[in-house]
Amino acid sequence: MALIEARRAAPQAAAEATPPTLDTLVAQLGSPVASERRAAVRALDAHEDGIPALCDRVAAEVAPSVCEAIMAALVRRASAAVVAALLPLLRDGTPVQRNAALEALAVMPEHVAPHVAALLRDPDSDVRIFTANLLSVLPHPKAAAWLVEALADPHANVCAAAVDGLAEIGDARALPVLAALPARFPDDSFIAFAVQLASQRIGQ
Repeated sequence: MALIEARRAAPQAAAEATPPTLDTLVAQLGSPVASERRAAVRALDAHEDGIPALCDRVAAEVAPSVCEAIMAALVRRASAAVVAALLPLLRDGTPVQRNAALEALAVMPEHVAPHVAALLRDPDSDVRIFTANLLSVLPHPKAAAWLVEALADPHANVCAAAVDGLAEIGDARALPVLAALPARFPDDSFIAFAVQLASQRIGQ
């Protein structure tokens, strides 16, 4: 009897030992159960061809824990394709997705750099603000220069974000442009205060 049961169990055990296919894992990303989606993310992270599926999923994922798992996987596989999947979240993502995307993009400077000029010209001022926020933490040699370019933006809040960034990473080359900024927004006391603070920090 024991031998018969063992023979019956063998096919089932073999099936359970067979790794799920890529299609199975992609389908699992659509599960209504967050824990199942996290398991799929981990498996796709380890799969040779799994990253495109995670890039496709990142904009649709709403569970913070799953979003975090996806971002961690994408950071480990940093590439131009990953950056292209993350950038739309600056415009259309939830706050959780957007913040996660900014953190992920900040560790992919060489892949983000080709997109900066277009991001700073984006018609959505919020995207330009988020770009300035990103530049303030982006470890790229042109980050400060890009923030100086952002000071020419017509939107006061974009300029304020650029000023904040320059307070952290700016150098003396930013000082003349900063000094001219309050005159463009004479009724905005915050701009004047932020410029003063940034100039003091840079001059230290």
